[in-house]
Amino acid sequence: MALPRRAAVLGSALFFLVGPGLEAGLGPFLVTGGWDRGSGTSPALTVAGALLIVGGLVVLVRCFADFALRGQGTPTPAAPTATLVTGGPYAVVRNPQHLATAVVVLGQALVLARPVLLVAVAAYLGTLGLLVRRYEEPRLRERFGPAYDAYRAATPAWVPRPRRGRAPGPTGATR
Repeated sequence: MALPRRAAVLGSALFFLVGPGLEAGLGPFLVTGGWDRGSGTSPALTVAGALLIVGGLVVLVRCFADFALRGQGTPTPAAPTATLVTGGPYAVVRNPQHLATAVVVLGQALVLARPVLLVAVAAYLGTLGLLVRRYEEPRLRERFGPAYDAYRAATPAWVPRPRRGRAPGPTGATR
């Protein structure tokens, strides 16, 4: 069932703070003991890290906006979208929110020269890989049936691959 636009936007904004906000904000802060830079940082790595952080945040904002404005819901299972979101970042990879969050943390690892965040990225992606496989994918298959199966067959889960044409999905799915 579609949420009213205002509820979808507010719900998505709240989930943005709880999900990526904790995963790429509070989590790295706690893992590193603060935002202090480590030794061995270079200007090139700092710039590369900053670009990764900005790029990851842009993708995250786009994903959450697509869920709220086009999918008429939120990324949280408590208030899911009314339609299968297959456009924007979801046209090139099925898990852009998780990847974008990992990219933000990877950028932080470079900016702060904190290798422990590289371990955190690997643990995060491993954990989310299990969550996606065992929880998210079966739920999406239940809700969207053949449309999700077609999307899943055409769109890689974790390694972005731009496609030609439109993403598969039911009429009304976001593009």
